[in-house]
Amino acid sequence: MIHTERDVQSRSLRYGLLPASVLGMAAFLTQFDVTAVVVAMPALAAELGFGVAGSAWVMDAYSLAFTGALLAAGTLADRYGRRRALLAGNLVFLVGSIACGVATTAPLLWAARAVQGVGAAFVITGGIALLASMYVKPEERARAFGLMGVLSGIAMALGPTVGGLLSDWIGWRYIFFVNIPLCLLVLLVVPLLVAESQSRERRTLDWSGIAILTLALGSAIESLLTGPSAHMRIAIGFGASACLLAIFRLQQSRRPVPIFDPAVFGRPVMVCVSSLLLAVSLGYWAVLVYLPMFLKAAFGWTGSLVGIALLPATLPMLFVPPYGARLVARWGWRRLFATAMLATVVGNLILASAGGGLFGDARAALAAVVFGMVLVGLGAALAHPQLSGAVVALLPPAQAGLASAVTVVMRQAGFALGIAALGTTLSDEGTAASYARPWLVAALAAAGGLIAAWRLPPKAGEKGSL
Repeated sequence: MIHTERDVQSRSLRYGLLPASVLGMAAFLTQFDVTAVVVAMPALAAELGFGVAGSAWVMDAYSLAFTGALLAAGTLADRYGRRRALLAGNLVFLVGSIACGVATTAPLLWAARAVQGVGAAFVITGGIALLASMYVKPEERARAFGLMGVLSGIAMALGPTVGGLLSDWIGWRYIFFVNIPLCLLVLLVVPLLVAESQSRERRTLDWSGIAILTLALGSAIESLLTGPSAHMRIAIGFGASACLLAIFRLQQSRRPVPIFDPAVFGRPVMVCVSSLLLAVSLGYWAVLVYLPMFLKAAFGWTGSLVGIALLPATLPMLFVPPYGARLVARWGWRRLFATAMLATVVGNLILASAGGGLFGDARAALAAVVFGMVLVGLGAALAHPQLSGAVVALLPPAQAGLASAVTVVMRQAGFALGIAALGTTLSDEGTAASYARPWLVAALAAAGGLIAAWRLPPKAGEKGSL
């Protein structure tokens, strides 16, 4: 049964923020599995027998599937129902979690992670759309989205710690099995508290565009992960990716409603925001994937100890974002993002220095690593939550909706490419010194974000006219 808009609003008023809490819990699961897995990566690699490239694919299979499915999830959710999309995505995520937990080979784990990514895309898309339809007053909507943001922040911040504890105490497979009761709870509670809603507008779904773009991204990732010695394979992969992107651009130019509208993404301001998205994805989120392996190589830490050690990098994502919103009003977009990117640059340079052995004393090296993690965490916590707000504020209202939706896709695509880019610079030696190069690449990406930040309008209220 599909409820009217008045029914949806009435239910939201009756239950307050309880529906938002339930939807936030569904989003919590999809975000938790992003960071919880990184701590268990050494255990996964040891048991299933894969190296650096295999570890990268554990994350990238999820992100690549998430990216491709996001492009379809919004249209399908509007057409067939947002609640139905969320519940279907939650069920797919549950199946993927079970498959991850019972995987006995690396390819099976990668395939199961891709299933999780598809499910997560529908959970996130359906959850955001349901919140927007249930909470129509600006102050109610702000509280609802704020609550979802807090729950997602908790998942991202505590994922490594909880994942490390689970991996140490009962095994890495339970990082995925713990999703089972929570997914079942979502399937039970959401129909009771959240009314169905769907759009009257019938948008066409660009299956061919989605397939071409996903293949282009996958080809680039595979090329990066082949290793620096396979020059011909890398050249062929990047050539194929470039050809697919050219085909995608031609295909999109012939569509009345393209996925990436040049009128939106050709604007200099959007180019700057896109550069910042990529800088944060590579300078922080991709770095977070390799930090557990670095800490093991540098200090011999594994499991729960690594999860606790990562808190300096993850806790800022929980506590800093509210202050970032205030700083936007005081500093403006340019200064806020420039400060965030500068912190990320310096943090990664300190990590590279520690990895390169510039701190001879073990205590000095540990202090430097902790300080570096704090800086990259602060930089990401300042920039990441504010990027969607920047899109809305800096673009004309008619273009902001499409741009906001596609920035979510760009975050995931940047994350997947960032993991692959850092992985291709990392040798299989497994020493702390081998991580100096990835951290330098991350610092370089953040420096690119710093340049992009300085091309934004200085004040928060200004529209982008660059």
